[in-house]
Amino acid sequence: MVYLAGAARKAGLEPAIYDAMAKGDGWPQVEERLATSVFDYFATGAITATINDTIKILETGKRLKPETVTVLGGVHPSFMYREVLEASSAVDYIVIGEGEATLAELLAVLVQGGDPAQVPGIAFKRDGEIVVTAKRPLIENLDELSAAWDLVAWPDYVSLVIDGSRLGAISTSRGCDHDCAFCSQRCFWEKSWRARDPRAVADEVACLYDNHGVNVLLITDEYPTRDRARWEALLDALIEKGRPVHLLMETRGEDVVRDRDILDKYRRAGVIYLSVGVESADQARVDALKKGQSAAGLKQVFELLKEAEIVSEASFMLGFPEETPASVKETMQLVQKLAPDIANFLTYTPWPYSEGYQQLKPLLRSENYADYNMVDPVLEPHGMSLLQVEVAQADCYRRFYMSKVIDFMMMKATFRRDYLMRITKLFMGSSYVMKKLRVGMMGMIPAKLEERRRGKAEKDAGN
Repeated sequence: MVYLAGAARKAGLEPAIYDAMAKGDGWPQVEERLATSVFDYFATGAITATINDTIKILETGKRLKPETVTVLGGVHPSFMYREVLEASSAVDYIVIGEGEATLAELLAVLVQGGDPAQVPGIAFKRDGEIVVTAKRPLIENLDELSAAWDLVAWPDYVSLVIDGSRLGAISTSRGCDHDCAFCSQRCFWEKSWRARDPRAVADEVACLYDNHGVNVLLITDEYPTRDRARWEALLDALIEKGRPVHLLMETRGEDVVRDRDILDKYRRAGVIYLSVGVESADQARVDALKKGQSAAGLKQVFELLKEAEIVSEASFMLGFPEETPASVKETMQLVQKLAPDIANFLTYTPWPYSEGYQQLKPLLRSENYADYNMVDPVLEPHGMSLLQVEVAQADCYRRFYMSKVIDFMMMKATFRRDYLMRITKLFMGSSYVMKKLRVGMMGMIPAKLEERRRGKAEKDAGN
């Protein structure tokens, strides 16, 4: 939002940022804010899981102020622009792909009364027909982007795990050049990777700390460590700045092993939390996802992070087409072997624009995009029901965290131990987890009966 607001400024407009989610605003508050605000242009973004609500918000804005021009961007609209434009007349323009340069040019053209068809990188309706303009190339120099940090309502952003914190997010690179078949970001960034100047990033971190009190930063990069020399230069620049910030990030496990000799720099630069995607215990499945990693080599990743006093997170997927209760058990055994500090169990969710989506459609049990959130299962495996997948997910969470609580209590009192105790307490106290665990307990018997029924049917078929 801060980069897009900066783009609006470049077009000569006076932008404002409204983050309803951060404020905890529901529909009544959103409608009141739109009704009492003055604006000529209304822009927002969407992923697949939020597209329904996003369109509802734009429709609300149009209803309250019919003359308002609406602009929609983000991953889902970039690929599904025809479907979105056909679904709602409240969407005037869709920005396809990277948004800053396109938004700035589109707004400038609209202000000047020009022809939007001359703006590369957009889709819109004209005389009942969908117009798609020329493709816009990716921005070459990311450091030229201007972030409107002054427009952020900073008190809305805190880390619930760290007392007295102010939470920000920063991009040090964009994209990833790996082939992971399930990844929407690979498609969005056109399988490219571009990085910012390490010194510019360190300057921005210092500026956020000095001017806005930001002391916890999420690095939003898909793959920040791709270039070892550039990544180490960034760590050195952050260390030189000397600001007491905490950094949260994700990257690939093999890069942690590659960087084992500079993990002390990770920690000195402020890295306290690192997430790694493991996905599955089945190497054939990982290979089919084009992940390009070996589960056999991941144990060292989490051992190294533990030695460096960096909180580790591992993410796993459940509910693949060939998933079975036995394969879920194998995944849980891998979780226990790797022993990360935190584990997430996501559901395999094929995006409507991803490769292989059409082949998987017969297994999909929901057409509601709100369910495409990697939390609720939408794909029913050949050998399991949706209920079984959801019960397995709840059981994985329960088994992992029940065992971890004791481990955390036995740890020596350090920052890492306090962090883990707090995040586990927050996690187990969340309404989402309670709902999932209730589903797990209530669905356990039906799911087990279904498992036995399927097993018997397979046995009978074999006979």
